[in-house]
Amino acid sequence: MSPGPADETEIEKYIDNLWLEKGLSGNTLDAYRRDLARFAVWLRREHQRDLIEARREDLLGYLAYRVGGGASPRSTARALSCLRGFYRYLLRENRIALDPTLRVDNPRLGRPLPDSLTETEVEKLLNAPDISTPIGMRDRTMLELLYACGLRVSELVTLEMTNINLRQGVVRVIGKGSKERLVPMGEEAMVWLNRFMAEARSELLKKNAGENTVFPSSQGRPMTRQTFWHRIKTHARMAGIKRKLSPHTLRHAFATHLLNHGADLRVVQLLLGHSDLSTTQIYTHVARQRMQELHAAHHPRG
Repeated sequence: MSPGPADETEIEKYIDNLWLEKGLSGNTLDAYRRDLARFAVWLRREHQRDLIEARREDLLGYLAYRVGGGASPRSTARALSCLRGFYRYLLRENRIALDPTLRVDNPRLGRPLPDSLTETEVEKLLNAPDISTPIGMRDRTMLELLYACGLRVSELVTLEMTNINLRQGVVRVIGKGSKERLVPMGEEAMVWLNRFMAEARSELLKKNAGENTVFPSSQGRPMTRQTFWHRIKTHARMAGIKRKLSPHTLRHAFATHLLNHGADLRVVQLLLGHSDLSTTQIYTHVARQRMQELHAAHHPRG
């Protein structure tokens, strides 16, 4: 079903205005056109009104209809934003006396949960590199350190030998804003780091023996984060991991798995190098689920 002629005319006038005023791309204009057309069809079907006659209660009914049909909060918020722009345009043009989108609240979006991996998937990823080669040994050690310390990829590739203290088992990380933090490596990561230092690092350095970077490229120079991100994706394919990955996937797995095993949110904040706890609170659903499980398992009335 298509919008009526009057609605189509109003929509095209608005789309032309958007193109003239904002120079939006063809794809963006098509998205606006589709959102307006969907509302126009619904409004005609449910209330026998044209777009220019819409009321606040119509907008509320349409949003409820979308949500009831399974539309995500983000998609619904985008549709409402499109309608707000349209009716503000009509108000400016003196085509309507009252904006029907006034006092219509945006749906609550929340913060999207970062992409992560299960503990089994992490094991598969860690086991993917071919450790019989210097590059494979390097990649395995880098993945182990990423997961053990929750580092950003950029922090990992810029690590220098002076940042590593194998005796104390800590790594000194220079994070965002040049802020330093000390992060424990854990026994497994230390085993791989010692092995990499003894068996593979000198082979990668070749003639650049004075290079201070912990994880040199095959040319004996510091790696870029883009290069190692490409390596992560390659190993994920080899491990049969099909879910979407990001450069921070192992960092998010580090935080999620710590909380799953009972870590305090503020400890995770310090280990991740977040200056504000609110940044770490994207993981609170994990902590809340863990608390519920502990309560159910140990409280006499759980």
